[in-house]
Amino acid sequence: MGRKFFVGGNWKCNGTTEEVKKIVTTLNEAEVPSEDVVEVVVSPPFVFLPFVKSLLRSDFHVAAQNCWVRKGGAFTGEVSAEMLVNLGIPWVILGHSERRALLNESNEFVGDKVAYALSQGIKVIACVGETLEQRESGSTMAVVAAQTKAIADKVSNWAHVVLAYEPVWAIGTGKVASPAQAQEVHFQLRKWLHDNVGAEVAASTRIIYGGSVNGANCKELAAQPDVDGFLVGGASLKPEFIDIIKSATVKKE
Repeated sequence: MGRKFFVGGNWKCNGTTEEVKKIVTTLNEAEVPSEDVVEVVVSPPFVFLPFVKSLLRSDFHVAAQNCWVRKGGAFTGEVSAEMLVNLGIPWVILGHSERRALLNESNEFVGDKVAYALSQGIKVIACVGETLEQRESGSTMAVVAAQTKAIADKVSNWAHVVLAYEPVWAIGTGKVASPAQAQEVHFQLRKWLHDNVGAEVAASTRIIYGGSVNGANCKELAAQPDVDGFLVGGASLKPEFIDIIKSATVKKE
């Protein structure tokens, strides 16, 4: 099998210097499975990236929450992949549903962003997921396949891509996809990769789940064969994030 469990914490647009210090202290003091069992990445807002990187334990890594689609320049308010490289930030989250919905990022734009970040040597957590309307109309797979295809069209090497399935209806709503619902989409996504990209990529690419993951539901979700970890929102700001990291041990049982 060989897919290392992956837990990402997306802090979104939250935090003050004091709060960030507190979260990092909690993470630094936590007893969690070793790096060969679980890969942990936290994603603070841009303004706190160097601060968090300087304080954070060495076995955890940091991710930016976004970056620009090409080389920097006259793009006021944007942050380029090159700047992230310069700061030693190894990961970036791209295509999060909040950016797709609120900032109208299209599938193609996200595909371009993923390809550019990878070309600069940054690893990518690429997000896909359907809305409640899309799920209820039965088009979940068509939607996530189109989102994944837009990435696959631009990316030849998947070694540094983690795919995050985040059903939009479950993000921050308290509604969680049942373990069976999550497994079904993860299974179909892996099948899509197998049929459209290749068997090796399908077998090795980590597909993680995001959408109201918390300390109470993480173990049952982690036990699903095609769930390779989590992208955690609100709970990543709380001590229960540690419990979510620990759920990685479910794969060893």
